[in-house]
Amino acid sequence: MSTMNNIIQPKVNWRQVGLFIGLTFGFTFAIDLLLKLGSGYGGTSTILFLQLQMLLPAFFSIFLGMFIFTDSPFYFRNPMPDGRKDRARGFFTLYMAITVFYVILAVISIVSPDLGDLINQLRLLPLVVGLIGMVLFRVLKGRESFARANLRGGRFLDWVLYGGAIVLYIAIQTGLNALFHLGTPVDPDQLAAQMGAQIPGNVLVIIIAVQMILEGSILGLVVAFGEEYGWRGFLQSQLIRLGKKRGVLILGLIWGAWHYPVIWMGHNYPGQLVAGTVMMTIFCVLLAYVIGHAMLKTGSIWLAAFIHAIIDQTFNFFNGMVYAPKDQIFSFGIGIYGMVTLAVVVFFLLRDPIWKDAPVQPEQILAETA
Repeated sequence: MSTMNNIIQPKVNWRQVGLFIGLTFGFTFAIDLLLKLGSGYGGTSTILFLQLQMLLPAFFSIFLGMFIFTDSPFYFRNPMPDGRKDRARGFFTLYMAITVFYVILAVISIVSPDLGDLINQLRLLPLVVGLIGMVLFRVLKGRESFARANLRGGRFLDWVLYGGAIVLYIAIQTGLNALFHLGTPVDPDQLAAQMGAQIPGNVLVIIIAVQMILEGSILGLVVAFGEEYGWRGFLQSQLIRLGKKRGVLILGLIWGAWHYPVIWMGHNYPGQLVAGTVMMTIFCVLLAYVIGHAMLKTGSIWLAAFIHAIIDQTFNFFNGMVYAPKDQIFSFGIGIYGMVTLAVVVFFLLRDPIWKDAPVQPEQILAETA
C-alpha cells in the first residue's frame, strides 16, 4: 500500500485492489439492499445509510492496511522509524470504531424504526468525535506518522482556493439554470415564513449558506474522508501506476459504478434509472479528475475530503435554497449541460504538468521485485 508520490511504480498490486473493491462493493450493495427492504429510500433512515455507505471505502482501506497488507506503512507489526507510537494507527482505530457505531445505528433503525429521530441525532456524535480525534492525534506529535499513512492536511491557502473555486463554479451553474429558466426560484421570504424565522428572507438565506457550505463542509469532513481515503488515498495511488490520466479514468468508472444502487433507488436523478446511471458515471469520471488533480498537486487527503464535502453541501444549498432545477438531467450542475461545462474545466486541469508520468526509477523496480 503506497502513499501518493511522483514516481510511477512498475505494477499495480491487483490482489490488493481486487480485495479492496470486492469488500467495498459487496458491503455497500448489502447496505443499500437493507435500506431498500427497510424504510426504503426517502425514509427516516436514508441519510444514515448513505453516510454509512460513504464510510466504507476508508474503513476497508484502513482495515486492510493495518491487518492484511504487510507492505502498508501503517501495518500493525511495522514500527515507526524513530520508535515512537504511531498516532495514525490511533486515528484509524477511532475511525473504524465510528464506522461500527454507524452500523449499530443502522441495525437499530431497521429493528426499531420508531427511534428514527433519536438515531438521526446520535449519528452526528461520531462526526464530531472523529474531527476532535483527528486534531488530537495530529497535534500529539503525529506529523510523521500521519504523512506515512497519507493523512496530510495540506496548506490552508489550498483549502481556500479550491473551496472558493468550487463555490463559485456551482453558483455559476445555478445562475445558468436561472438564466435559461430550467427550474424554479426559491422565494426567500416564503422560505423564512415556512421556517418560522423572524428575520428577512435574504438574511436567512445568507445564514443558511454559512451553515450549510462552511459549517456543513467542516462537519462533513469525517464522512467525506470515508470516500476519499478509499478512492483517492488507496485506489488512485494504485491505479496511477498505469499512467495518471488512465488510472484516474478507471477510478472514475469504478467510483461511478459504486453509486449505482442508490441512483436506481432515485438518488440525485429520481425517475431516471438509465439516464441517471449514465450521468452519474460521467459525473464521477469528471469529478475524479478534479479531486485527483488536487490530490496530485497537494498530496492532501483532507483537502480531497473537504472538496468532496463542499461540493455536496454547496449543491444542496443552491438547489434547495436558491434555485431548484426542474429536470436534473436537462440542467446545469449535475445534468447534461453541467457535464459539458465540467468537461471544459477538466480539459484545462489536464494541461497541468502534474499529470505527466515520471519515468520509472531503477531503484523502484528493484524494490518491487526484491
